[in-house]
Amino acid sequence: MIFSISSCSTKKEIVYFQDFERLPNMAAPEDFVAKIEINDVLRVDVSSMDQELSAPFQLNLNQSSGGGGGNQNSSMTGYLVNSEGYINFPVLGEIYVEGKSREELEEELTTVLREKYLKDAVVRVRIVNFKVTVMGETGSSVIDVMDERISVPQAIAMSGDITYDGKRNNILVIRQVDDEMKYETLDLTSVDIFQNPFYWLKQNDIVYVEPTYRKVKSAGFITSWQGLVSIVTTAFSLLVLFSR
Repeated sequence: MIFSISSCSTKKEIVYFQDFERLPNMAAPEDFVAKIEINDVLRVDVSSMDQELSAPFQLNLNQSSGGGGGNQNSSMTGYLVNSEGYINFPVLGEIYVEGKSREELEEELTTVLREKYLKDAVVRVRIVNFKVTVMGETGSSVIDVMDERISVPQAIAMSGDITYDGKRNNILVIRQVDDEMKYETLDLTSVDIFQNPFYWLKQNDIVYVEPTYRKVKSAGFITSWQGLVSIVTTAFSLLVLFSR
């Protein structure tokens, strides 16, 4: 049996952040604040010293969309941002929320409620269906992001890290921006990833870790000119044999 030298992984292929010596002179990644998007599900809690007065502004979380059991999916108990960017809020009616941060929406709702209804209103907003998908040469998974902030290294670590058969220098991130699909490739072997605008993931981003040449070859795909020559030679030999 003949073993190829290329079957062994090298340090350059495996080690993360190999040029870490550059970090002291590098600016930190830009701060990330999630913006509310169409099809997001928001949880909005309104509280006050007078619970009776604040009750009309609360979503009835006891309502179930179906099935029994008390552990209802939180993404099913919130305000869905419709295709025009609005939510339908109790008493206040339709409110435009698309493109706002949750802090901005909290401030807006607090101002309106204090001016008209509750002088001591306190509003808390959460995006409850913030998810990212990690696929490929990792422990593939859909990750629920509780604090609305996750980076590419964090997502990969949470999915079980990249296997030795995954390309660390060619991480694909796919993102929908309005009606357009965009993508970026990131290199986890370099600290340049901290300067990439796709370092922070957004709602519904897809992270794909491509397999190495070695993994693709082991799966039975033809990936070398030697393999192609072998097939052509075999086909020619069969053609000559059956032409006799």
